[in-house]
Amino acid sequence: MTVLPFLLLGLLIVAVLFYRHVSSRRKREQLLTTPLTSDQRKTVAKLVPIIRRLPASLLPQLEGKMNLFLDQITFHGNQDLEVTDEMKLSIAAQACLPIVNSPVWYDTLRTILVYPSGFRTGRNTHDGFVVHESDIGTLGESWARGPVVLSWDHALQGGLDAEDGHNVVIHEFAHQLDSLTGHTNGLPILRKGQAFLGWEKAMLDAYHGHVERVESGRPTLVDAYGATNHQEFFAEAIVTFFEKPQALRREEPALYAQLAELLALDPARWAGADR
Repeated sequence: MTVLPFLLLGLLIVAVLFYRHVSSRRKREQLLTTPLTSDQRKTVAKLVPIIRRLPASLLPQLEGKMNLFLDQITFHGNQDLEVTDEMKLSIAAQACLPIVNSPVWYDTLRTILVYPSGFRTGRNTHDGFVVHESDIGTLGESWARGPVVLSWDHALQGGLDAEDGHNVVIHEFAHQLDSLTGHTNGLPILRKGQAFLGWEKAMLDAYHGHVERVESGRPTLVDAYGATNHQEFFAEAIVTFFEKPQALRREEPALYAQLAELLALDPARWAGADR
């Protein structure tokens, strides 16, 4: 006689969980099909002019993903910074650009911390059994399951200048994209049908060539910071892919082709792309 109440309770719990799942899915679908307002579009066009190059067919997808992003993410301003709606729109547009035509999503990210400008961060390095602590300046950080930390001064400048090859938001969210496999190592979740061997060869050839140029003091198309390791090269290559796409296609055609396949985008063909 005591089994029935527990059975009913179990069914109730299942029903509640199912309802929440369905409601969450419906909300997600609704957000993904909700356009930005006219004022929001003007703000994005002003603060992130690269969005003006995006093919018209992709704009509804970008706006929907921005709405989902803004609903999912909580922004915290550090050092008394007030994070405004305009700042959120700028960051969301830049963060969603790499995945505008991709099925992947920043599932585990819930928080973005925003500093007014560059900030100090503590890092530990290991030398055998000795741990060295250091305090270094940085413009952004990305943790595998969040948060993302950004300097607003540099996030703003990166959005405003779409051709200088520097964008801290795209860089940090390239790390988020990379980490969706569970490891941040320059090997993201490849597109369905994308061959691993082709990706590996293109990335390693480009990376090793990049390191050689940096070590010999020669100029590089991808920012020199990309020579740090594979994951930083991946992040900087993504920035170059969007900000200097034609140059990247000329200098590193195999790398460009792999990134274009991964993201299902071809920014070298967008109106106003670099020549």
